Amino acid sequence: MSRRLHLYFLEPRRLALLEACFIGLVSGLAAVILRQGISWLGGWRVQASPGLPIWLKLPLFGLVGGFLAGWLIQRFSPDATGSGVSHVKVQLASSQRLPQAMSLNLRLAVVKLLSTVLVVGSGMSLGRQGPTVHMGAALAAAMTRWMPTSPGYRRQTIAAGAAAGLAAGFNAPIAGVLFVVEELLQDVSSLTLGTAILASFVGAVVSGILGGGPWDVTVEPDVSTVTAQFSPQDIPALLLLGVITGICSGWFNRGIVASLTWQRRYLAIGLPGRIAVAGLLSGTTMALLPVEFQDNAGLREFLTTGEASLSMIAIALVVKFALTLLVYGSGASGGLFAPTLILGSAIGSLVGLSSQLLFDIGDTRTFALAGMGAFFGAVAKIPITAIVIIFEITADFNVVLPLMIVSVLAYVVAEQVSAGSLYDRLLELRGWEQPAPQEDSSDLVDILVNDVMQRRVETVESHLPLAEVLEIFRRSPYGGFPVVEDTRLVGMITETDLMKLSQLPISDETPISELMMPQPVMVSSEDSLMQALYLLERHQIGRLPVVDGRRLVGIITHSDIVEAEARELIGRGRYRKVEPSYPVYVTRAPATGRGRLLVPLANPKTAPLLLQFAAAIAAANHYELECLQVVPVPRHRSPSETPVRITHSRRLLQTALHLSRRWQIPVHTQIRVAHDVAAAVLETIQERHIDTLLMGWKGGTRTPGRVFGDVADTLLRQAPCQMVLVKWGQAVIEQNPATMPELKRWLVPLGGGANALAGLELLSALVTGGDCSIVRLCQVFQEPANAEETEFLKQTAQLLESRLPCSVSAIPIYGSSVVEALLEEAQSQEYDAILLGASRQGVLQQALHGNIPRAIARGSHCTTIVVRHRTLADAEMMR
Repeated sequence: MSRRLHLYFLEPRRLALLEACFIGLVSGLAAVILRQGISWLGGWRVQASPGLPIWLKLPLFGLVGGFLAGWLIQRFSPDATGSGVSHVKVQLASSQRLPQAMSLNLRLAVVKLLSTVLVVGSGMSLGRQGPTVHMGAALAAAMTRWMPTSPGYRRQTIAAGAAAGLAAGFNAPIAGVLFVVEELLQDVSSLTLGTAILASFVGAVVSGILGGGPWDVTVEPDVSTVTAQFSPQDIPALLLLGVITGICSGWFNRGIVASLTWQRRYLAIGLPGRIAVAGLLSGTTMALLPVEFQDNAGLREFLTTGEASLSMIAIALVVKFALTLLVYGSGASGGLFAPTLILGSAIGSLVGLSSQLLFDIGDTRTFALAGMGAFFGAVAKIPITAIVIIFEITADFNVVLPLMIVSVLAYVVAEQVSAGSLYDRLLELRGWEQPAPQEDSSDLVDILVNDVMQRRVETVESHLPLAEVLEIFRRSPYGGFPVVEDTRLVGMITETDLMKLSQLPISDETPISELMMPQPVMVSSEDSLMQALYLLERHQIGRLPVVDGRRLVGIITHSDIVEAEARELIGRGRYRKVEPSYPVYVTRAPATGRGRLLVPLANPKTAPLLLQFAAAIAAANHYELECLQVVPVPRHRSPSETPVRITHSRRLLQTALHLSRRWQIPVHTQIRVAHDVAAAVLETIQERHIDTLLMGWKGGTRTPGRVFGDVADTLLRQAPCQMVLVKWGQAVIEQNPATMPELKRWLVPLGGGANALAGLELLSALVTGGDCSIVRLCQVFQEPANAEETEFLKQTAQLLESRLPCSVSAIPIYGSSVVEALLEEAQSQEYDAILLGASRQGVLQQALHGNIPRAIARGSHCTTIVVRHRTLADAEMMR
């Protein structure tokens, strides 16, 4: 029962809803702390102080508070400037693609809190509601890293934090929900609404209980004096108010952008200096005006109650407009919600009072409230949210109709004066990428696991004994395997599990079914990549078995998901499978060979050497030689429709045609245009019925999770033919590339199995005769070996000597590390080449120090040849 309850509440959607409640609680507390901090600092600022007159105190507060706020932002979190709404928008847009690359974090929330207290509490003309949105989103983003949040729901969770911040700032939960739907996400899914509603409700409740009630725009407790008045005769004046508000809001948006641009370009005194200057000028201006201007809340009440005269309203409008542009343009931390509401109330009061004086119609308070919502909605281009905010903070239904008339008209007019949302303009100004439309987004929710998973899975059977499973781990680079029983997934066994078991007294014959982890974490092939990514992060694992019912059909890793996302971004659309390659140049020779050897050519410097090697192998085995040049193109372009230049590729292939006459072998050539090199090679193998694949190899890769390299690893796993990788030694590279490389001294380690024997078959084609030529077979033992243990080594040497035109000897080598022992032998005897089986051996702790072929290739200066036998490829294909 406890397990079922645990799984029930950890279901991603339910977990997102639970997190939304907690986020609402935290965001509400942050909003209360911000409000109390501003109230404390603002009260201390306007409080009379003996020996410090108000005309000196206000500018001093603005100067010091601005400088400290700027220093905090510049030193600890540069993204904390402004209101933060534009930052939340761009982060929500980018989090669709790169959930881990979020810059919203706990540090930003703390800096935003402190800097906003300093800025707003010092009397600057900005508000606290925008910062509460920013803090709520930042706190939510931080919690998504601490809690097991599904990546598919992370955007909704962060948006819910923003909604809770707005709801707590205004005590308006419905407005918080609408703000997410209308401005941040443009999404009305059940999860978006559910998380936003819960977070907004909790945030508003916490703010209301701990921080006081909503904005009180009245001064009289009598309900009859606070009800908005509206009649049909008011409509012409309301229409005029809508036009004026729309024009002023458009100018306001232009002014904000111009102020930011001008101050950054011409006021080169740093962020702390700009905010300090803005605070000084704001404080000086406030000291010269009546006492109502010294406090934002007092000024708002002064304008909405109808007590102000026309001249005072006009002064308030001009001063507030100018100071807001000045302070916001400096980069101070603060929001535009409160200033736009005050400016809107000033315009509404001005029009309403004029209507009363001229025509004796209209209620000044109604016009002030309508102007508040209209100006705010026209600036941010969120008229619905603005209407709901005014309704929620007044709790007066009579204000809704005039508010709707003015808001809609102001929105239309403002769009003509300054198109687009102010927050989008701020994004462009700061150089942030404009959020893409939702329908064009790269959302991993729409990509299925079935489209990305690896279908060829290495598994272990449940009946295998522990000793055999240990051997499988030793020969594989993977850190874990699904355990199956008749293709049905029954468990998982990992390298970590085996290391823990090694400390227990367990018999080597114990079936792995008794030691595996039953009921492993798995994902359905029809689930989205977001669900797979959530499970990988939630359980901190590196791979997920993919099932259809209980039948194992594939496996998916972090790397697979990252690669799918990269393809999605490059392709600029829905996830698409790799388009088939397109041959643009083909030559054919008579098909007279007993098989075919494929040589993909990429590096012009080493291609002649590789061709000499290939020709020798082809001639010895009576094979035809197939030479391939792949021209990669971006994934958003079709290979069949992309023009490419093949002049250099044809010159490279001409070298192969010259070899055909020298070695008397048929040579075919082709050039393919493809999205993926490995996919093009696999297509060629299938179409041309290739028996052996020969490739050059650098000796290693820097790509995490890869053994030989992106292309080589894919081909080793999927190519249904024998595969040979060659890493040239420095001495060979310095030789004439037009001649066969002279490799006389060979070291051939034996570990048993098909790969080692496949390597021996190549020696007859690669080893030249002569007194100086020698092939030395070796096998590494940790302890002195007896005659029985070295018998296989001696028999192989005798068999090989009868087939090769040179001396063959067999020696045992001793050492605790296979790699170190072989490298020491290679350096001491100065071998020209080392021939290895491509066993791709992994490492258990206290075993090998890395993949043997890769480690030897990196540590040795001689030529390294790695062979993977066809039988191993067939076995992997069957899996």
